[in-house]
Amino acid sequence: MSTTSGTTALFHVQGLVKNFGALRATDDVSLAVNAGEIHALIGPNGAGKSTLVNLISGLHAPDVGRITLDGVDLTPLPMHARVRAGLSRCFQITSIFSKITVLDNLLLAVQSSGGRHPGGRVRGLSRVLRNLLGDRARDDTLRAQAVQLAERVGLGAALDRVAGALPHGAQRQLDVALALASRPKLLLLDEPMAGMGPEDSERMTVLIQTLKRDMAILLIEHDMKAVFALADRISVLVYGKVLTSGSVDDIRGNPQVQAVYLGTEDVA
Repeated sequence: MSTTSGTTALFHVQGLVKNFGALRATDDVSLAVNAGEIHALIGPNGAGKSTLVNLISGLHAPDVGRITLDGVDLTPLPMHARVRAGLSRCFQITSIFSKITVLDNLLLAVQSSGGRHPGGRVRGLSRVLRNLLGDRARDDTLRAQAVQLAERVGLGAALDRVAGALPHGAQRQLDVALALASRPKLLLLDEPMAGMGPEDSERMTVLIQTLKRDMAILLIEHDMKAVFALADRISVLVYGKVLTSGSVDDIRGNPQVQAVYLGTEDVA
């Protein structure tokens, strides 16, 4: 599949269909993302964004359709295999180990670079993980990689801080750093500005802009100021279908988009 610019895309979603009983949550969705591009996915509540993201990351399997990344068919692969193939996701809810330091979070992510660690969804660390951290923390190479990740997201001065004590915006920055540990080809950002004030949102916008030099980014975001500042291309999802795709100017000036999305207060 090629994009409108004529280049071959790094990431493809082709004809995805997902039904939940009688509800068709995703209806023949196709999109493509180039390397070095930020492609934003927007739409009102109930548009099917969450379902599409879960299909891409492997939480759900499509009924019909295909997902490929850099020529690899991800469709039959479980989540951990998709990570190894180059897909990494930041969830809408921050996924960190809240009771250990920023450095220890990053050491865990680096030493398990074949995939994301389960983060805040685990109630504390097991003794095995604690022992692993104690061993790995002495490894200069892993530590250097962890420090580099922290510096990349603006947390170089916070290495010794307990992750759960960080402000919300800094926790989101840490979550991005954890996703970067697997060196993704495609970074899936699920509402990275959620819960942020203007200052934190601006900081995250700048960070995301710097990341696209090394990867493709699929951005799901309700903050339209951030979307318009970041996106190279935008796809609008309505009732499980792609209404239209185009540049920021194309989407901003599209009467259908204004009617069903930008002109309403009910955005997601």
